[in-house]
Amino acid sequence: MELKDKTIVVTGGASGIGREMCRRFHREGAKNVVVADLNFEDATSVAEEINGIARKVDVSAENDIVELIDFTEANLGPIDLFCSNAGIGLGRDIDEPDEVWEKIWHVNTMSHVWAARKLVPIMEKRGGGYLLSTASAAGLLSQIGSVTYAVTKHAAVALAEWLAITYGERGIKVSVLCPQAVRTAMTAGGAGVAAVDGMIEPDIAVDAVVETIREERFLVLPHPEVAEYIKRKTSDYDRWIAGMRRLQRTFSESQ
Repeated sequence: MELKDKTIVVTGGASGIGREMCRRFHREGAKNVVVADLNFEDATSVAEEINGIARKVDVSAENDIVELIDFTEANLGPIDLFCSNAGIGLGRDIDEPDEVWEKIWHVNTMSHVWAARKLVPIMEKRGGGYLLSTASAAGLLSQIGSVTYAVTKHAAVALAEWLAITYGERGIKVSVLCPQAVRTAMTAGGAGVAAVDGMIEPDIAVDAVVETIREERFLVLPHPEVAEYIKRKTSDYDRWIAGMRRLQRTFSESQ
């Protein structure tokens, strides 16, 4: 899929990876780029920079996502690519209260569900469309130090897999972005063990996004090491878990 002349929606578009997506899609010649974010002021700044359209959207609320899609389809035309990018890092241990689990679950997982629930029937009816979700390498491996992040990102990857399997032969293309540490507001205080292979800039992550979409592949891996880690995990699960325990111990001792 080429991005030129496409109508694209990016949630979490006001900063970090989402902002770089909006900028890059504009440079690639997208016809319309919708910058959706809870931070409407920064979303507006990005939209003005790229001649896009800003929308205030809380992705933890299904109605906001539905209204975003309805607005775009009614005013700009069919959505060619929907980037469900917004995410948060919230909570650490298993004893987090239900309110914390619910918040991160809604943002990191259910926002993808709600977007797909609304868009897949529309895209299927007109013969195709593209869904990109931002998950994390934590959704393929795990996240030492945050069970809430690990669980919700695993679920986001599982949803993307299921959509690709179920609708791939019906014209719906699916990719999932799974980086390790990226320099964003979320990692401003440090990325912990996720930075073991280095911290990359958002534009590097977006380079991988564009390349993957162009080739219509499933996994977007800005850190290529992740592919090898997946192989190690699946070839010997117990050995991989033992290795992750050692990594956790090493990281804890260094703090």
